[in-house]
Amino acid sequence: MTKHEAISAADDAKPSGVEHHEAIIIGSGMTGLYQLHKLLETGFDVITLERNADVGGTWFNNRYPGCRFDSESYTYGYSFNKELLDEWDWAEHFSPQPENLKYTNFVADKLNLRPHIRFNKSVEKAYFDEGNSIWRLTLADGEQLTCRYFIPALGALSYKTLPNFEGMDDFNGRWFHTFDWPHEGIDLKSKKVGVVGTGATGVQVIQTIASEVAELHVFQLQANWCAPLNNSPVSKEQMTKIRSRYDEIFETCLNTPGGFEHVPDRRGFHSMSREERLAFWDNLYDMSGFSVLLRNFVEIFTEEEANAEFSEYIADRIRRRVNDPETAEALIPKDHGFGVQRVPMETKYYEAYNRDNVHLVQLPKEPIERVVPEGIQTSQRVIDLDIIVFATGFDAGMGSYTAIDIRGIGGQQLNEKWKDGPATFYGMLANGFPNMIFPAGPQSGGAAINFPRAIEMCVEWTADLLTHVRDNGIVQFDVQPEAVEDWNREVIRARDKLLLRKATNWAAGINPNIEGRDKALERPLGYVGGNPKYRKMLDDTAANGYPVIDFIREESPVKQAG
Repeated sequence: MTKHEAISAADDAKPSGVEHHEAIIIGSGMTGLYQLHKLLETGFDVITLERNADVGGTWFNNRYPGCRFDSESYTYGYSFNKELLDEWDWAEHFSPQPENLKYTNFVADKLNLRPHIRFNKSVEKAYFDEGNSIWRLTLADGEQLTCRYFIPALGALSYKTLPNFEGMDDFNGRWFHTFDWPHEGIDLKSKKVGVVGTGATGVQVIQTIASEVAELHVFQLQANWCAPLNNSPVSKEQMTKIRSRYDEIFETCLNTPGGFEHVPDRRGFHSMSREERLAFWDNLYDMSGFSVLLRNFVEIFTEEEANAEFSEYIADRIRRRVNDPETAEALIPKDHGFGVQRVPMETKYYEAYNRDNVHLVQLPKEPIERVVPEGIQTSQRVIDLDIIVFATGFDAGMGSYTAIDIRGIGGQQLNEKWKDGPATFYGMLANGFPNMIFPAGPQSGGAAINFPRAIEMCVEWTADLLTHVRDNGIVQFDVQPEAVEDWNREVIRARDKLLLRKATNWAAGINPNIEGRDKALERPLGYVGGNPKYRKMLDDTAANGYPVIDFIREESPVKQAG
């Protein structure tokens, strides 16, 4: 049997007029672009369906003021192609959204991917046809397609969540989620603006528009620990040096827990005096990016005592930067330690609260009751506003998958299967959904790794698996349920070693804007065991012939493991 004969049954079985491909990818963000390139390079008949008008994924949609990397630009870009590395110059150490969107367009053009991407194509339904071992897709415009391999590459933060305040449609001004920031831009000068939410996105918006608007009211439900980004331009000389170091940079990223150049300090928290620790932390605080988090002592993430001391150090730095002591205390989290939840990186965020036109509204003390025509009514007053910006985040990890009606064997819905959290193998396969693979999906290592570094290893693993399937005359593959349970236990085990187990935000699956999500999910959203360990598990599984995946070959209905 040739490697292409395994798909012949699907071609015979598909309804007349329905377009068929070996593989269909959903999404042309960082994951989707590389997956498309990799499969084309390997000789697959593959197309990508993209709901937006162009490539870029999160960098196409998120155009709010201040949107940028908090990974060093040169560790975020793709590493797999020397021409991309040689020809692209990063303008800043932490690149802004417009530049990032240009980068994804540069990649798509350089690798000639556009002819294989269908834009403005939104998938509403996907169900597995058991009789023919193919997926049948229905698009929003009614078009139908079939494929042997269904590859949602949807991104972790691509399904927004909005609060359900009464009266939102009665507001006389404009309101929108940061994800829907008008692409044509919006004039904020002389406007009274309210920003609801102080997570990573809210922080970027607030610090950027504070000096532009007439009045800014910040509605904070939960304070977050933030640390300085310390961004700067990349000079021509610096870019030349970075380019000469790319091999070293990516080798370091490959072997660090977070997939960055930042290497944890292994000397040990308890081996140093209090004075030595403070001097060390002063140095970290002045460094760029996640240095303050990832170059720190390992004990910061595992021991209550160490975390409490460092959290108090950061609290003191906040107090030094905010003039009003009461406001400073309101901006210091009291319900979790530094690094237990996502740490937004900021640029003069705390100084924004020293401005006379910026006002902090503490929602636990003064909750929002409803939106009124004039603005927002709290339990104490009506705050007049012209624009309301909801920086209320995403249904992280799962939302973009469960928003599509995906049905596997026996018609089971992915949405129902994942109601208590994602049930996956390596964050890429789901039992009962054969021939579907979602690279860098929920429960993958991407949750705690510099995301493109996780993307590359997951995309390559996906391509290797599909090549194995195609070249061995396999028409159907499905991960064993025991492997899914084993992986969930490993994900929990890794989480429980860290203080991250105490998280009360999206990292735990908690989202007050989603009905029924007021408590942590039973199955965690991401694997936090570190980049080298995750990569080794992927490599070992492939090297051993995928022993936990059941395969069906065309010549036999009997499942064959390995």
